[in-house]
Amino acid sequence: MSAPPSQRLPNWHQVWAVLATGLPLAILAVGCLNAQRVPPDTARRPSQQAPARPTIEPTGAARNKTPSSWKPLKTVRKWNSIVLHHTATEAGSVASIHANHLQRTTGGKPWLGIGYHFVIGNGVKTTDGKIYVGDRWKRQIRGGHLASSALNEVAIGICLVGNFEKTQPTAKQRTSLKALVSLLRKRTGVPYSQVRTHRHITPKPTICPGRRFNLRGILST
Repeated sequence: MSAPPSQRLPNWHQVWAVLATGLPLAILAVGCLNAQRVPPDTARRPSQQAPARPTIEPTGAARNKTPSSWKPLKTVRKWNSIVLHHTATEAGSVASIHANHLQRTTGGKPWLGIGYHFVIGNGVKTTDGKIYVGDRWKRQIRGGHLASSALNEVAIGICLVGNFEKTQPTAKQRTSLKALVSLLRKRTGVPYSQVRTHRHITPKPTICPGRRFNLRGILST
């Protein structure tokens, strides 16, 4: 399925005008990840004992340039889908969810920290619409956001802070998400039909990212 005319990718500079304005945000993904059992996180670990803290994009990044901290450290790997999640919480922080996930284990194996590649804040204890670029994207490694090892290998995970069973994403979150998805599709070749919500791709039942999250509506505006 090809994207409708309204889904044609924006000019690269226009995309970064939206994306590069932000400092990263905060996330608390406990609700989404607690909804299901996540398989062991088998991505290769960095040389240090624990994963590095999430990278924060400095203030004042040039609006028409790709922020240096967003650039992968290696060639972009093969991805075949983009999957959207919510945290199922009103607020949180990058530090708290990263620390929380480092303490979790599945099958006796510890997690690598935040399982998503990107996160978008909602303005509650974070900056509305700001995008955090995770270590998994920078290192081009598998996600830890789906209940399937095979899917985690090929699916880019994006999580929006908020509980979309109760509310809709903010206007700034929607704008940032649309721009980010456009950029990722351009960089990876993921087709429009493979931009999906968690509940439509997971092999186990979940309501994530909530009944009030209208993905196609966001991408078509």
